[in-house]
Amino acid sequence: MTAMKPTAPLDALEHVPWPEIKDSTGSAAAIPGLLTTVARGDADTAESALGQLRGRICQYGFVVDQATAATVPFLWELVRLPQVTCRAGILRLLKSIADARQWEDTAAAYPKLLRHPDNHVTWERQARLAVRAQRGVLRDLLAERDTDIVRASTELADALSD
Repeated sequence: MTAMKPTAPLDALEHVPWPEIKDSTGSAAAIPGLLTTVARGDADTAESALGQLRGRICQYGFVVDQATAATVPFLWELVRLPQVTCRAGILRLLKSIADARQWEDTAAAYPKLLRHPDNHVTWERQARLAVRAQRGVLRDLLAERDTDIVRASTELADALSD
């Protein structure tokens, strides 16, 4: 029996073709650096990087982009790491992504949007599915001592319960 080598946080970042996908600014090439800063930065630096990341993958708190679904698994990974200083903020970002219906609601009123070359409706749905895919993590987070994390976890769990 061979021992499995433990993976470093965010080890799989290199498996995503970030420069080839879009965030709200254009190329999503900056996302790995922002995720790494969230993972390893002091509280102020991590919070700043999370704010920049939010602007790229959930602009205005409700508009997702192509890179959002690819970023979500890494957010779930970070929220499980006790050394990450802004875990409650990550949970709030995941809730914003789970709640995002901007493109879907707009397409309901303007079906031509579904024929747009950038398929925003699909990106939005994929992002919501990515958040739902790891909702089991919330069980452990709801048992944490940090009340901010418990509150943010509860809000996310409520958003995913529909």
